Amino acid sequence: MKLLFVTQVMDKNDSVLGAYHGWVKALAGKIEHITVICLYEGEHDLPSNVRVYSLGKEKGSKTAFIYAFRFISLAYQLRGKYDRVFVHMNQEYLLIAGWLWKLLGKRMYLWRNHYSGSFLTDLAAAFCTKVFCTSKHSYTAKYTKTEFMPVGINESLFTSQGGEVRELRSILFLARIAPSKHLDVFIEALGLLIGKGVSFIASVYGSPLPGDAVYYESMKARAEALGLHSRVRFHTGIPNRETPAVYRAHEIFVNCSQSGMFDKTLFEAAASGCFVIAASDDFEQMAGSASGYDGTPQDLANRLDAALAGSMPTLMALASEQSLTRLVGTLAIAMEA
Repeated sequence: MKLLFVTQVMDKNDSVLGAYHGWVKALAGKIEHITVICLYEGEHDLPSNVRVYSLGKEKGSKTAFIYAFRFISLAYQLRGKYDRVFVHMNQEYLLIAGWLWKLLGKRMYLWRNHYSGSFLTDLAAAFCTKVFCTSKHSYTAKYTKTEFMPVGINESLFTSQGGEVRELRSILFLARIAPSKHLDVFIEALGLLIGKGVSFIASVYGSPLPGDAVYYESMKARAEALGLHSRVRFHTGIPNRETPAVYRAHEIFVNCSQSGMFDKTLFEAAASGCFVIAASDDFEQMAGSASGYDGTPQDLANRLDAALAGSMPTLMALASEQSLTRLVGTLAIAMEA
């Protein structure tokens, strides 16, 4: 199999998408040749059977039309180097080039895991042989051609074994800072814990995209207003490969994304020895009711209070089912069939 892997970023240092450098590296051991087309190319160290082509965002932003033209040109020029296409997350690439790949006889596959979608998602999926997602609440879960996949965390990187000391009564929030990640719910819950006299220390790791900078600043201001200045530490986003040490330094990990997103951080944290509390119904069904909350600050505060007051069970066995090894093996078989 010769695969075209289409993704936003190929940069192992990217704080949000750096993990997918590991996906390509692992897939390279299962696939004859991989051609990567990305919007932004940064630092990478990929095997010799992988070749990366960039649309050039790292050289400065261009218009959407220019990127689309470059993409369709590359897709055609490189047509002899691939027989299958895997589009990661962004349905737009299928909307731009799906017709071309159809004419060229290329089999197409879409990975899209998000609660939202539209007729454009349906149109993109119509080009595909199969669609992949991890959550039954994903918009793409409805298609008969959909296959459910492991989340795909690097089991050699995310482990509870390390030199870090886990800080007592510590809580971690790690995500790209955006309204959809509901940092506001986390901050409000911590404010309620202060009101109840609960002792804790919390860390927020993540950076916003330019459009969400105002939201991020408002969250820091709200933390100050709630008297959390000595309880919450804000840090910028860090590369995925640096996050295991951060997980291992905390006891509890909180994820406020709603059902349908099924963030990989849930399993990265669990594999690193954290107790995880999440708004995702998918995760609660796998991990048990103690790991779920109803999406409100009040319920999150109650779950955090209970976790801090009692023993926190390990979820590492749960994370092992979501390994990168399982993902790439399953993906390779699905695309070969």
